[in-house]
Amino acid sequence: MSTHDLTSPMAQRVAASMARQGLMVHLDAKLVRVEKGEVEIALPYTDKVTQQQGGFHGGAMGALADIAGGYAGLTVLPEGMEVVTAEYKINFLSAHQEGELRAIGKVVKGGKRIVVTTADVFHIDAQGKKSLCAVMQQTLVPVAQTY
Repeated sequence: MSTHDLTSPMAQRVAASMARQGLMVHLDAKLVRVEKGEVEIALPYTDKVTQQQGGFHGGAMGALADIAGGYAGLTVLPEGMEVVTAEYKINFLSAHQEGELRAIGKVVKGGKRIVVTTADVFHIDAQGKKSLCAVMQQTLVPVAQTY
C-alpha cells in the first residue's frame, strides 16, 4: 500500500475505530498511514494541545503515542477484535511549539493475550525539519469488539 492510501480494508477498519474516539476527534488527530504492524498519526499544533508555556502538552503527546501504538496492534488482530492499553511508558526528549507531531506506532510482538508496541513521536516544523521528541513502549490487551 502506498504511504497515503487509506482505502484498504485494514486502513478503513482503523479509520472507523479512530472516528469513534472522542479525544482524537477533539484534538484534530489525522490518520496518515496504515500498514500491517505499523500506523502513523498526525497531530497539528492548536490551542487544544498546549501546556501553559505554549508547547505541545505531554498528555497530548502521550495520547498520540498511545493511539498510534494501539492501532498498530489492531492491524495484527483478526476482525471482531479491538485492543485496550494495559500500560505504557513514555520518555519525553524535547519540547516544541507550532508545526505538528507525527507518531509512528510499530508492533514488536503480536500475540493472542498481549501485544507489545513502540511509538516514536516526531515534531515537524514549518520548514519540514523532523526531530524525535518522545519514545513510548506499550502493552495492549486484545478484547472483543462490542459495537
